[in-house]
Amino acid sequence: MSVRALWIISHEKGENVSIRFSRRFSTVEHRAKRLAGSSYVAVPEESTVLQLLLTELGLSDPDKSYVALRDDCLYRQRSPALELRVDGPGKGTLWPVLAISQGPLILACLCLVDVPPEPRPPLANLLSVSQGLTLLEGLQNFLLGSGSKPDSEGLASRLTMLPSVLLQICPLGTPLDVPTLGAPATPTVPTPAGNQKQPAWKTGLHRGRAVVNVALKETVRSMQYGNRSRQDLWDVYGTVTCKVSLEGVLPNVTVTLTLPPNGSPLQDILVHPCVTSLDSSILTASSVDNCDGSAFSGPYKFPFSPPLEPFRLCSYTSQVPVPPILGSYQLKEEENHLRVSVTLKLHESVKNSFEYCEAHLPFFNRDQMGVVDVKVSSGQLDVSKEKNLLVWTLGQKFPKCREVTMEGRITFSGPTPGPSDPLCTDLTAYIKLYFKVPDMTLSGCCVDQHSVQVYSSAKPRIVTSRELQSKEYLIWNSTGTAPVSSGLLF
Repeated sequence: MSVRALWIISHEKGENVSIRFSRRFSTVEHRAKRLAGSSYVAVPEESTVLQLLLTELGLSDPDKSYVALRDDCLYRQRSPALELRVDGPGKGTLWPVLAISQGPLILACLCLVDVPPEPRPPLANLLSVSQGLTLLEGLQNFLLGSGSKPDSEGLASRLTMLPSVLLQICPLGTPLDVPTLGAPATPTVPTPAGNQKQPAWKTGLHRGRAVVNVALKETVRSMQYGNRSRQDLWDVYGTVTCKVSLEGVLPNVTVTLTLPPNGSPLQDILVHPCVTSLDSSILTASSVDNCDGSAFSGPYKFPFSPPLEPFRLCSYTSQVPVPPILGSYQLKEEENHLRVSVTLKLHESVKNSFEYCEAHLPFFNRDQMGVVDVKVSSGQLDVSKEKNLLVWTLGQKFPKCREVTMEGRITFSGPTPGPSDPLCTDLTAYIKLYFKVPDMTLSGCCVDQHSVQVYSSAKPRIVTSRELQSKEYLIWNSTGTAPVSSGLLF
């Protein structure tokens, strides 16, 4: 998301309405012209923008309550994104113009939309709208502080600081952050140490303790059928996210991923553009090809020059021999009720310490639940009859045997029908597992604190973490039909 222009307008009563600050980003405007082609509408002069904005906000002539271009029933306002209709040689519509007002100030910006202007996309689909509002609210808090009306000297001082603040939070028209509330009244930009060259736009330097955060997260998906005629599927997708916080110019950093001696090689590796060099053998392993055992198995070194914001250093997939939780699910129709039987078994290689672990059993296309006579060997069972849903909360640990069961029967005799799903008819049903295991990964991949190298005179604190989380982890009823996938889930 990028911003084509930004305006800050003073409209305090008893004073002349005027633009106190404006900034246009020529590189973004060039992109807007290229994207729009023949439908491009240039940003007009400040006086024209001011008049159009005040008219749209109903502030240009308070005594004139009806303005045809704004209030006609044919015009559908799409707040918070305003339209500015520009007349003259380059006439057209500027959209979306975001505007927020508080106290004596109006803050507005024109966002770059990188999709075709017609048909106009829904606001909910435009990331630029939410990020533009975040930028304006951050600037509003910076200028006005905790109150809605600061003293005139304080506001003037912060407006003077705004050019250097925008270099930090919105370089080249691309918002990266919001200004810190309560920033000093005079701009101070630390001088980079050494002879490293500081980019002209990257003046946002970290203040405080030097820290390098590396977070490894693996997501496991599974489709289990409990039927020999259908092959169970599971796969692992991993991401490594980094945030480097040091004073001065951000140094080069190297992060190393390691696998256990018997670990499966990482596959389908994608890296962030900031990675400066990479062994080509790292990128050759693919989940599409059959692995012959000779693939590169680490260590995986990623040297990079970090950006200011948190970023995804790399992603990968991994083929593991077994899923973390094996399940069996059976439903049987018996007279006027359903017989339910569930078994869940935690694999011995998985750490028996969960942040949370739940099993959801939805029942679709039936009457509302009546009598629920179901027992579980461990955990707690919650019943939502309105949603036809059983929620089995297993907590932080499986029992020592690593196996839990559910047995019982359910009648569906409520006065109203339950939720529907075109897929889950008759005995087509599933259990969906939600769990998170801290401090482990299914592939065994990890980032050792001592393997993180920071080429700087500072001695940052290295923080590493890893976790395993479920996503679309489904166990289908083995006595009914179920959709079957013929390939990898990732």
